[in-house]
Amino acid sequence: MESYSDELAALRRENGQLHRAVQELSTLNDLSRAIGASLRSEEVMQTIISRSLKAVDAEQGVVTLLDRRRSDSGQFHANTLVRATGSSIGPSGSFHATQAILGWMQLNKKPLSIADTSADARFAGVAWDENMRSVLCVPLLIKSELTGVLTVYNKKGGQPFDRDDERLLAIIAAQSAQIVDNARLYEEEKALFTMREQVRLTAAIQAHLLPRAAPDIEGYQVAGRSVAAQEMGGDYFDYIALPGGAWSISVGDVSGKGLPASMLMANVQGMIRMLSSLNMAPAEVMRRANELLCRSTLPENFVTFFFSALDPAGHMLTFCNAGHNPALHFSGAGIAELATRSTVLGMFENHGYEQDSVVLAPGDVVVIYSDGLTDAIDAAEREFGEQRLVEVVNEHRNHSAAVILDALFDAVGRHQFDQPQFDDTTAVIIKRT
Repeated sequence: MESYSDELAALRRENGQLHRAVQELSTLNDLSRAIGASLRSEEVMQTIISRSLKAVDAEQGVVTLLDRRRSDSGQFHANTLVRATGSSIGPSGSFHATQAILGWMQLNKKPLSIADTSADARFAGVAWDENMRSVLCVPLLIKSELTGVLTVYNKKGGQPFDRDDERLLAIIAAQSAQIVDNARLYEEEKALFTMREQVRLTAAIQAHLLPRAAPDIEGYQVAGRSVAAQEMGGDYFDYIALPGGAWSISVGDVSGKGLPASMLMANVQGMIRMLSSLNMAPAEVMRRANELLCRSTLPENFVTFFFSALDPAGHMLTFCNAGHNPALHFSGAGIAELATRSTVLGMFENHGYEQDSVVLAPGDVVVIYSDGLTDAIDAAEREFGEQRLVEVVNEHRNHSAAVILDALFDAVGRHQFDQPQFDDTTAVIIKRT
């Protein structure tokens, strides 16, 4: 009779183990189908947590993903992306994975079971949440690299998590880690694609802000070009028709590169076009533009600017150079720098600006350019320099403004060869025919 009882007890244990195995297989199969059907990381992790809570009969669970970089203090950045709660815990009882657990998991990369948080010597001194009694953590590993932690808290009924709970949760984590990472990478790729598309559209808008054609000025040829170092740039040039047949011709260089510089450039362009329409002298245009920029930009943002007004009837070019590199005037008498004692826009609100004028004779050429042109470097880090600029313009002075501009950019391109362009490059050529 005793032997029969022993056999019956053994059969019951075996039956219980088989029943648990069937439940585990069912849980894993359901989990595999559920998380394999979604590419949304939050939805995937919510499913993982809900299945995990049911599988180990826990009150609450959380997935914490690591961004795989260390901070300056050597700690890992943790980003808790989703949290799920069982019915026996209300909103006031929410838990979080502590830095202590994450640090332990990074060092050990194996399941961690804490039967009693108040008495575990491994975490002495850690301030646990008062509602946190027992903890079971398993690592999310990809090629032995910790990418996250799946944690459940408080087994229902007050019992600690057992070996079977630990084994099952570890299997769930192993099955889920790659899918979670794939979902996260997919979302990052989507976000990157969206950002690149926004950058592309912004670059297209910026390109349309620059002049599409040279102005038709009797007795003059004008040609301009701007090439951004990145998809968008902070350089600017423009032609604006003024009353009486005059034209404003300008080149600006916004501090910085990329999207921030291009946004400020668009702001500057709007200011200059508005102020130019008031038919003010170049120095007054710069003074007012400076006031507006000082009131609307950060102190570290500034703009160098060369603003000129060309009167084709009197062949007078009146200009104000606001901290920009001097334009060059090529004439029969030689080469002169067009500069005024005026500082950059956007730094000193009450600064005064000066202007000067030069008469253009037939055949004279004026080159207005940004420092990205002369600062272009070759493989030996030698700058293109102003001397090469002068040589190219002198060699092509008898040609049209467009030919001079092409020759200048071709020369810069040959000088750089395969070196990356590190700054925006802009030039405008004015030639009296």
